[in-house]
Amino acid sequence: MVGFVSVGITIFIGIILGSISGYYGGWVDTIIMRVTDLMLCFPTFFLILAVIAFLDPNIFNIMAIIGLTGWPGVTRLVRAEFLSLKQREFVLAAKALGVPEFRIIFRHILPNALAPVLVSATLGVASAILTESSLSFLGIGVPLPAPSWGNILRIGQRTIDFAWWLSLFPGFAILITVLGYNLLGEGIRDALDPRLKNL
Repeated sequence: MVGFVSVGITIFIGIILGSISGYYGGWVDTIIMRVTDLMLCFPTFFLILAVIAFLDPNIFNIMAIIGLTGWPGVTRLVRAEFLSLKQREFVLAAKALGVPEFRIIFRHILPNALAPVLVSATLGVASAILTESSLSFLGIGVPLPAPSWGNILRIGQRTIDFAWWLSLFPGFAILITVLGYNLLGEGIRDALDPRLKNL
């Protein structure tokens, strides 16, 4: 749940800001990119730690914070796709026909820009799961008795001498889940890359 909800927030914000920035350019693009660069200046994990210090550590706050700190990468990705696609013939033809800009952005350009965003979303789920587990392991994530692999690892650390399996199995579950999502992202990227289909 943490992975999918937080990535959903990240993708939503990233698509909106990246679409506007890439399509309109000019001062709009400058403002959005400077805010994005400012967000990228701070290490994401430490930014999350700083925000959590002021909020209640519950599952909804954790999902919102991870989602609200992960959008700069998606924004830059969508912007780059829009800068490439907005000069294509089908977009120029839609403009010549008088199609509204909102429809051009979300009906014509965005569907063609979603392939790298889908890969980024898949990899983002793994990153969100890892971040939440790290926060819970440090004791500032999902509070007990809510189930979390990070909480189980923290408990297992105290009993590792006589109950080693409390650390082994949740750690192995995190490893398999994160590795699985990373491999899924790589597979989606390979499937959607037209250059690889010719090989």
